[in-house]
Amino acid sequence: METLVVERSGGVVTVTMSRPDKKNALTPTMFRELVEVFSEIANNPDDRVLVLTGAAGDFCSGADLTGLRGDALKYMATAHEVPRALHALTIPTIAKVDGVAVGAGWNLALGCDLVVATERARFSQIFVRRALSLDFGGSWLLPKLVGIQKAKELAFFGDIISAADAAELGLVSKVVPVEDLDATVDIMAARLVEGPAQAISLTKQLLNASADGGGLEVALRNESHVQANNINGEEAQEAKDAFLEKRDAVFFRPVKV
Repeated sequence: METLVVERSGGVVTVTMSRPDKKNALTPTMFRELVEVFSEIANNPDDRVLVLTGAAGDFCSGADLTGLRGDALKYMATAHEVPRALHALTIPTIAKVDGVAVGAGWNLALGCDLVVATERARFSQIFVRRALSLDFGGSWLLPKLVGIQKAKELAFFGDIISAADAAELGLVSKVVPVEDLDATVDIMAARLVEGPAQAISLTKQLLNASADGGGLEVALRNESHVQANNINGEEAQEAKDAFLEKRDAVFFRPVKV
């Protein structure tokens, strides 16, 4: 695989997103490889727990939109196969987060059953800073996890929040020192592997079903259409230009009279 490292040990499959020079930003290649791996895990009875993480001290800096051309709706359809495949897994899933987890990267982590983060981890629904709206299931996950008003605050401003603040909001299961991250996740994964697999799987499905509301499918379909419009819009182009030119984006220019 070009963008992932997959390791198996004692019933735990660890999938590491590996584009360290880009803080593991998601690309169409990574979309396809994540879906392939998640589908493989779904059909492998020896895989009892998934740990999803990023290489070189970061989780994921979101989607890499550099050079994106063509049909934005088709792009979103490809991207959204990832949260769909992750959500379909019936085994327990753990996001192991260090460094940045922003945009689609944060929502990928939130799509896991448990999130373990280091004290230096930082999170943001950064979409608005790129003149984009939520994707990767964020419009479904956030209100479910923090309530509608806090979800709007996180989405409208795109502020970066600390691991401690994320934990206080219920968006992180556990915060640990950097040096304890691997050991903490290893212990949690081992306990899940040693537990009753069927009971844990069915419990997961019951809890998800009770919290689904409109469901992930509805959210992903809505997000795809909205985000495709954003990607092709003038505001997103201004956001991209500002980012490349290392300046603040200007979305509102008062009319001179």
